[in-house]
Amino acid sequence: MHVELLYHTPNPERAIATAARLCYAPVGASELMETMPEDRVKSVLSTIMKSGHFSTLEHASYTFAVDGVSRALTHQLVRHRLASFNQQSQRYVKFKNGVDVVKPQSIAQSEEASALFDQAIQSAVEAYQKLLEAGVPAEDARYLLPNAAESKIVITMNVRELLHFFELRCCNRAQWEIRELAWNMLELVRPTAPFVFMDAGPSCVRGACTEGKMTCGNPYPKVVRD
Repeated sequence: MHVELLYHTPNPERAIATAARLCYAPVGASELMETMPEDRVKSVLSTIMKSGHFSTLEHASYTFAVDGVSRALTHQLVRHRLASFNQQSQRYVKFKNGVDVVKPQSIAQSEEASALFDQAIQSAVEAYQKLLEAGVPAEDARYLLPNAAESKIVITMNVRELLHFFELRCCNRAQWEIRELAWNMLELVRPTAPFVFMDAGPSCVRGACTEGKMTCGNPYPKVVRD
């Protein structure tokens, strides 16, 4: 898996604070963006994060390039409907030279399971390639490709949706591959907006676990805001 932060809203915390402060300011957003003192920016952000008035977080966004993840992961990922996605198409891209796949560790650590996995993948890919050679359109031949097939995807989320994504997908109960993606994304965004993302992650980093009887019983250390 390779995750890259392509770009994001410049100075995202100041942009968010500006949008929030505009509601109560006699001057315009451009002037606020330029002149608001840093301590005032932090004060406004603190009010936003503690009050739960998260609409202003939607004014800053982040775009990621993600390679080497499975279709099993991207099927989960696109359920986050407030995000934007563009994914490598199996309809138009023909994988004539083979298909890279993601192999779960639970399979890789077993010689017998790994061999069974490899055999099934090889059989599916060979059949796929034979269909292409026979003139079957790629959009139809792809029906043979497994969930393990690697894919590439571009993701854009605003900060509000990112925080929601991290809450769900950084949790120990999230599926292992999308959990790895979520933590990689969080590591990339946190330095750009350290106050906003200070306690981003599963609910247990801020307080009690929200998973109820489904809790993993192994909470992450809590983060306390200033």
